[in-house]
Amino acid sequence: MTEEPTMPATAIEPMPTTQTTPLANTTPAPAANTPAARDINAERAAAQAVLERLFTLYPKMFGGQFLPLKLGAYKDLVVRHPEEFKAETLKMAMGMHARSMRYLEAVAAGHARHDLDGNLVEPVSPEHIHHAILEVFRRRQARSRADLRPRLRVLLMEAVEASDLGLDDYAERVRVQDEDANALLADAIAALKLEAAKREALMATFTASGKTEAEFADMYGMHPAEVAAVLTRVRQEQVKNEASVLARQSALQAEQFAGLPVQQPAALPATAKDDITID
Repeated sequence: MTEEPTMPATAIEPMPTTQTTPLANTTPAPAANTPAARDINAERAAAQAVLERLFTLYPKMFGGQFLPLKLGAYKDLVVRHPEEFKAETLKMAMGMHARSMRYLEAVAAGHARHDLDGNLVEPVSPEHIHHAILEVFRRRQARSRADLRPRLRVLLMEAVEASDLGLDDYAERVRVQDEDANALLADAIAALKLEAAKREALMATFTASGKTEAEFADMYGMHPAEVAAVLTRVRQEQVKNEASVLARQSALQAEQFAGLPVQQPAALPATAKDDITID
């Protein structure tokens, strides 16, 4: 018999009080025991009840393990349950879900989007992965005395390499209004460019040598498998960069032909709730 999933003790992590988005919220919280505070607490309790109901209905997506939801999941819920949920309460519940630490960690890890039934739908965009990585970092850094930026740089480098974008295209696409975040990304991309330059230098030396891969490896005291891996990666990166340049040129020509202004990279959403398009 399959074991029934159990509801996590803490299904939703409260938002930290430190700045967690590029633009800080400067609106003061209502004082405790005021009508406004009681209304907010009641709304959150209602939203929490909705999340518990969603856990029962869709344990694969709202259970012990979170996965990124497909874009438009809110609308799917409205269609499936037109009488069960109040629109505003459902929106708040979905926002709480998308801002929870476990959901952000799932997005940051690059897991694909799934529908309500747990079926794989599509990859998460580089913008949302990048935003989630930064948000998880901010929350963890606010609770830690250690400097977590070295680990953040590794995660950013991995995210860049996992995308189908060139280094400069990635930086342009995920740019946000927070200059500190942009500086962290610039540092990660600079490290990637340095590594790429070293690989390209090895490729140039290999090409000029006229040797086979095995002979080249023996000449420089390297393992043949290491040489083969580096050369293969350089060739893959060259194809990727060429495709990126062609894609950019095609998009520019299409916009110019249509008489439209060249589209600038849009800023990331202020909160992670936009990840599931609840509006």
